[in-house]
Amino acid sequence: MNEFSAQLSSGKAAIRFDILGGPARDRIVEDDTFLNYRLGAVEITDRVTREKPDILWNYDDPVKSIVYQDAQLRLGGFWEEGELNKIMVTMLANEMDRCGLHPFHSSSVVYHGKMILLVGGENNHGKSMTQLEGCRRGAQVFSTETTVTDEDGLALYGSKNLYIRKRAKGTERSDLPDQDQGVAKFFDREPEMVMCYEPHRVDLAIMPCIDGHFDTQVTPMNQFEASYQSYHSLMNFFGLNQLLCGKYGLAMPIVDTDERRQARARFCARFAGGRPYYMVRAKTPQIVFDEIDKILETL
Repeated sequence: MNEFSAQLSSGKAAIRFDILGGPARDRIVEDDTFLNYRLGAVEITDRVTREKPDILWNYDDPVKSIVYQDAQLRLGGFWEEGELNKIMVTMLANEMDRCGLHPFHSSSVVYHGKMILLVGGENNHGKSMTQLEGCRRGAQVFSTETTVTDEDGLALYGSKNLYIRKRAKGTERSDLPDQDQGVAKFFDREPEMVMCYEPHRVDLAIMPCIDGHFDTQVTPMNQFEASYQSYHSLMNFFGLNQLLCGKYGLAMPIVDTDERRQARARFCARFAGGRPYYMVRAKTPQIVFDEIDKILETL
């Protein structure tokens, strides 16, 4: 029987993935772009240091299955690459949380010496286009889809690829528009993206909402709303809303615990209370960033 083990890590968090049976292999998935896009910076190695697997896949099981038991996720049968990607994101995000690392569904830029967190929040409102407008004005990119902070809210690292050009089978999404069309709609050409790699304190959080049907609106968020949208951004990675396999009706098991959910909520309260939060709704990313410039003048 073929056996394969690999270890995935992001920051100081690591999980082990063991595969029993199936074809001989030298990697878990062919393309790990999705992992880096979702969790900021993921390293995969066959040098395993964890004593037991966090994910155990019995490839040759006759029935496709998934169960989380005794802090281990067990898979049976054949799983598509995209399904595996989503499973690995959830399990590694879960371990990051245990280690005090908090991945926010967000973009971020460093602009005039200030870090601006563009929060995805409950919905995807236009953080990527707002980020590109920041780049057009000279901002540096710290993260594109995910920003990872420590317990004190210091942004440590983040994803650096703006787009997912190709989604693996099992992650297809017809509801997400072609991002190149968004760039073409708002920009004559795609702005240059200059990367920033140094950890940075988050100075300002913005939840952009680009909607051509509404007038410009700038609303300071109170403590509840800022914490609420922050919590949504953190919970985006735990797979609680993920249907992994529609054909067999298999969902991502609950790997979270109530104790850590409450601790996460307390972190959100501290984070949201430590910097100004605004919702900025406008027709274009250019108008959104005009309003951000006005807010920065008051800080």
